[in-house]
Amino acid sequence: MQNRPDITMDAVYTAPGYLFRRMQQIAVAIFIEECRDFDLTPVQYAALIAIRTHPGIDATRLSAVIAFDRSTLGSVIERLEAKGYIERKPAPEDKRVKLLYLTKAGSSLLRDIMPAVDRAQVRMLQPLKPADRKTLLALLAQLVDLNNEASRVPLRAEDALEHLGKVG
Repeated sequence: MQNRPDITMDAVYTAPGYLFRRMQQIAVAIFIEECRDFDLTPVQYAALIAIRTHPGIDATRLSAVIAFDRSTLGSVIERLEAKGYIERKPAPEDKRVKLLYLTKAGSSLLRDIMPAVDRAQVRMLQPLKPADRKTLLALLAQLVDLNNEASRVPLRAEDALEHLGKVG
């Protein structure tokens, strides 16, 4: 066993994993603050956008499209349905499969929440210079793409209908 100096908190504070986790905490906090009047989480928002984009999507495909754990997504869907933002309908070919659709209330919510979501996105990057914002987003997109398969729930954007050239 090698003799290694003790790791300091400075080493923790500058580690990529720690910085990503902290930025995730900050991003969620900013989103929640800006969107507090709508009582919606970032994952619920992403699910609503995906359901609006792909009416009739099932939960398994929704999980792949938003890269969110399928078992946890069930409770997200239940909350959205309880709030009246989505409805579940049985698939014609298999009544056990439930297809997801945005309700009028869900469509209205997405229209109304957009300014708050936009403010949140701006706030997350506001401390950076415009050129640094662009660089950061490009590097993050590259890292996410190159490390996609390491995720517990890899993004499967190819499961989204617009990536297949089909209309939902």
